[in-house]
Amino acid sequence: MQGVAETVASAPLDDEVVRIAIAGALGLFLGLEREWSHKPAGIRTFTLITLLGAVFTLLDRDVLLLLGGLLVIVQGVLLAVKGLTGEEEEGLALTTSVSMLVGFGVGALVMDGYIIVGVTVAVLSSLLLVLKRELHSLAWGLSREELRSAVEFAILAFVIYPLLPDREFAFGVQPRVVWLMVVTVAAIGIVNYAVVETYGGRGIAVTGFFGGLASSTAVVGTMLDHVSQRPEAASYGVAAILLADAAMAVRNLAIALAFTVGRDAPVLYGAVLPLGAVILGSVAIAAYTAEWSEQVDIDLESPFSLRNSLSFGAIFLLVIVAGAVAQQQFGSAGFYVTALLSGLVSSAGVTSSAVLLYIGGNLDSQTAVLGILLATASSITVKAALTLTAPNRSFAYRVTAWSGVLLAGSAVAAVLAVM
Repeated sequence: MQGVAETVASAPLDDEVVRIAIAGALGLFLGLEREWSHKPAGIRTFTLITLLGAVFTLLDRDVLLLLGGLLVIVQGVLLAVKGLTGEEEEGLALTTSVSMLVGFGVGALVMDGYIIVGVTVAVLSSLLLVLKRELHSLAWGLSREELRSAVEFAILAFVIYPLLPDREFAFGVQPRVVWLMVVTVAAIGIVNYAVVETYGGRGIAVTGFFGGLASSTAVVGTMLDHVSQRPEAASYGVAAILLADAAMAVRNLAIALAFTVGRDAPVLYGAVLPLGAVILGSVAIAAYTAEWSEQVDIDLESPFSLRNSLSFGAIFLLVIVAGAVAQQQFGSAGFYVTALLSGLVSSAGVTSSAVLLYIGGNLDSQTAVLGILLATASSITVKAALTLTAPNRSFAYRVTAWSGVLLAGSAVAAVLAVM
């Protein structure tokens, strides 16, 4: 028995017998849910269908493959007609019919060598069948605005983004990078919408911190959108942006420490105190500014605003161009100017660059730490500046004022660290 198992395990995937066995196993897998749901086509039917697809593909006869597909389609149509006449629930009959055609395709894919693709199709199809109730509940529970936002996001992320050129243009502008910021703002907005719908105003704080780990600047775009929809959420929006600052500082500190531990050069402990001041200060101010003790119901109109997301992307593009022009004007003024300007776009990128240069011996510890701090300060500043575009001036001024407090506290901590 053990010898048989070893033979099967060592059998190459290009062996025809092995592929037929895989096709049959995937058909059995697909038929499990249909059998459990007491449908006319179950385990045996689906296994035979996938084997049929595999065998017709093996014979390499296009006519046979087409004939097999037509047979499956005819059988599916008969099931669908059965559903229309009331003998079988219409939706389930149609689902079973389409599933049979998928099973035939899975068998053909596996035999043609696309094993991973076949397995993926089978697993995803089975998952769709199993999650029937959850998917129906999700679809039926969507409002018109939510459905429209989902479609808009799909267009942004899966249609426009892949079509943009993946190269650098004048002033260091990369269309995909700029558009990725638009997609990130929209994605954080959708996640924030779901969390807020579940937890109310407190959900904004969750979005602020975890969204800040991905892109703290993108959180600003989301908060500008939601505060414009619901002015009463302004205090939570301020807290979210400050928590995004905290998350950004946590990320930068983690990069500075994690990548220098165990190296020949000393660990960059000089970043702990100033970045720690940003982290603790942001959390403390967020706790102070928002009325967490009050239960505030925030009814957002939509997951995100396409217009606001595009406007934020345009501002982000201007920041990139302005930073590139300024850097060209300064020439080779040094690492500090580069860190300060690049931090307008990505403090994580500057932090990673500083750490790599430090590890490679191109920077000393003080220069690397100061570069990281300048990038962090630049990121905090640009987020505060972006809020000034909000129609809610009180919201913008509060973010700007508290950001100034954070920068001052971090500067004092940096001075104390070098003393």
